[in-house]
Amino acid sequence: MKHLFVIAFLVMVAALNAAEKGTQPNIIFIITDQQRADALGCMGNAAVISPNIDRLAEAGATFVNAYSSVPSCTPARAGLLTGLSPWHHGMLGYGRVARKYKYEMPRMLREAGYYTFGIGKMHWFPQKALHGFHGTLVDESGRVEQDGFVSDYRDWFKLQAPGEDPDKTGIGWNEHRSGVYQLDEKLHPTYWTGQTAVELIENYNQDKPLFLKVSFARPHSPYDPPQRFLDLYKDVQIPTPYTGEWDEQYEGLEGGKDAAFGDFGVDHAIESRRHYYASITFIDEMVGKIIQTLKDKGIYENTLICFTSDHGDMLGDHYHWRKTYAYEGSSNIPFIIKWPESLKSKSAPGTKLEQVTELRDFLPTFLDAAGAEIPDDMDGLSVLQLIKNPHNAWRNYIDLEHATTYSEENYWCALTDGAWKYIWFFRTGKEQLFNLKTDPGEQFDLSSSNLEITENWRQKMVDHLSERGEGFVKNGKLVQRSETLLYSPNYPTDERTPNELMNTWRSEYKGVDED
Repeated sequence: MKHLFVIAFLVMVAALNAAEKGTQPNIIFIITDQQRADALGCMGNAAVISPNIDRLAEAGATFVNAYSSVPSCTPARAGLLTGLSPWHHGMLGYGRVARKYKYEMPRMLREAGYYTFGIGKMHWFPQKALHGFHGTLVDESGRVEQDGFVSDYRDWFKLQAPGEDPDKTGIGWNEHRSGVYQLDEKLHPTYWTGQTAVELIENYNQDKPLFLKVSFARPHSPYDPPQRFLDLYKDVQIPTPYTGEWDEQYEGLEGGKDAAFGDFGVDHAIESRRHYYASITFIDEMVGKIIQTLKDKGIYENTLICFTSDHGDMLGDHYHWRKTYAYEGSSNIPFIIKWPESLKSKSAPGTKLEQVTELRDFLPTFLDAAGAEIPDDMDGLSVLQLIKNPHNAWRNYIDLEHATTYSEENYWCALTDGAWKYIWFFRTGKEQLFNLKTDPGEQFDLSSSNLEITENWRQKMVDHLSERGEGFVKNGKLVQRSETLLYSPNYPTDERTPNELMNTWRSEYKGVDED
């Protein structure tokens, strides 16, 4: 009798667990590369043609004060992967994503019962690392960081266009020049990424929920849209770059085609932006195809869809190009969420929320949606709590930083609450303060004129950096630094044995899946 009771109890638990899993939404996570927050129609830029992403925002919520804490590719992706702050995941600038972390998005969702798959740019090392994905098909923009590596996109390209050059446009991935894609648009990496995602959704028939990461390598340079998309911008008034009273040192500065700082003229910047926007419209079309496929499959209503980017692109603002800067063009990113119908929300579809968010918030959000536990020491927060009730408690501000890149002076840490931004330059001791509400282009540095507000934010910076020790804060004062710290002491070290390394190689490169 006792055994029968135990069996019945176990069956009941299994049934309850199965019922709970049945309510788990699919999660479609769409991320672009180097897309600034204001490069969308739904973010107020009338010049950008993005109807599908705009409709996604109308069906969900847009967080207008969203940031990338370390605004360059690999550290941003480390924060996204782990749900941790820069100091806690260990990457304070552009370096290599570690092989394994305490928390990893695909692995944690897989453990929560999801089938996990990644398509597009991962920018991890090794380049076919899985971090818990059941599988990946990657596009690494031609990047080869290990012997013999060929991305899945490049192999597919060889199949579709034998002997052709995928880089025929002739523009490098860090250039500010622009051009038209020189091959059939169906050979473009944007098409490959979107269409591959469509095919996976069409073919998906598992009895477990799907977590799909769709990672586009554009609008990151090269700014190379097909002619069809560029034609849409023929008569569009493109916004000109911001300049300010503090950026005169860069005015007239010359540089090469991949210069990080340079005054190449307003017309040049406008053409770069025109091609950049057209690249976004291409992505938008593929996003529309993905969403339509979810609807055709009958799973759209039970799907959490998120859209973001790893960081922005200055596009000539203040004569700066690319990323790694504290300024809005570099650090402010899109952050859109369409929640499943099962979520009880006090937020109306189309709502815009001003609470400050960051890439670290996506992992806890997904865990929350999956009904999985969010670790207490995870720095990110679930934005579903704000969607359920916009008045729920939230952080007061977010931290941003980047180790030295492009110039010795470009080594900084910043804090922002979406209304104000305070920047501390480690090497020079310079400060900047911007009122983002009245000055979204950061044209007027108020650090010398608003001393009380500057002091208030300086103290917040002292509090933020104190855990790092006397190399950053001493006697309650910010410390100027002569040396850059790229990795914090929390960066994971690789202490695996040769056998463990061999097993990792087998699973990551041979596609072994014992699940």
